[in-house]
Amino acid sequence: GSGSAGKKIARDLSVAGLTDSLGATSERNVHGERVQRMDARANELFVEAFQDSTIVQIVVSEEMDEPFVVARAEDARPEAVEGSGKYAVFLDPLDGSSNVDVNASLGSIFSIHRMDPVGNFLKTGSEQVAAGYLLYGTAAILVYTCGEGVHQFTLDPEVGEFLLSASNIRIPSSGKVYSVNEGNRYKWSKNIVKVIDYFHAHDKATGRPYASRYTGCLVADVHRILLKGGLYLYPGDVQKPEGKLRLMYEAAPLSFVVEQAGGIGSTGVERISAIHPKTPHQCVPLIIGSREDVETTEQFFES
Repeated sequence: GSGSAGKKIARDLSVAGLTDSLGATSERNVHGERVQRMDARANELFVEAFQDSTIVQIVVSEEMDEPFVVARAEDARPEAVEGSGKYAVFLDPLDGSSNVDVNASLGSIFSIHRMDPVGNFLKTGSEQVAAGYLLYGTAAILVYTCGEGVHQFTLDPEVGEFLLSASNIRIPSSGKVYSVNEGNRYKWSKNIVKVIDYFHAHDKATGRPYASRYTGCLVADVHRILLKGGLYLYPGDVQKPEGKLRLMYEAAPLSFVVEQAGGIGSTGVERISAIHPKTPHQCVPLIIGSREDVETTEQFFES
């Protein structure tokens, strides 16, 4: 499902400038954001990948106001699936789509939940069956976890398949980099300002100051931190206390991956994996990365 859609998205992105696929449509998504042409195309490819599934019943996407119900799901034979049960897939089909026009990194994020007998599909991050992301950069890669470690696959364009390129990835306990949109500083609460000032400050004993890296693509920034260590923040602010990132298809799946690698996903006051979702498109603040760096940041919220 996600892998096959990812291969097609990687292909389409590579020729987007030649196929009139750049720029925005006239539509806005459920969050009021202008939909890029590649947003719509990526969403279409993911829905196509799951619409004939006999085990996926619901697809929830950033680009669709309502969940997509897979027409053939009623023919599913749960007993044919290990652990049985029908599944719900949550998607951010194309993360960082504003990067399309400038040929910078983009990503896709997915999360899989087992639906309960009464059809509930809004569950905590700790109940995810699998989660991961695709990153379209110098190479197209797929990183995922099923709750037993984090593994990376790289798309080999010669054979057209994702091949294992790293297994049991572990995030460093601390890093030298933080990622945050500092253009939003004027809207931040005092504790977030203090956090960033802390990482700016010079202190040899704690390896500060940290370097700042921010691409505008959540997947790219989190992937760097997964491999190199550090901290990614998209906090709430005075205008949006709940933040901008979506719990079910951004914060929760990325937190599952990072925590399986030894890191932490947090709002600053609670673990992302413990939040009980109220709506499919719910937003949460996100602080994610190396264990020591996230725990240091959480201390600023305690005061």
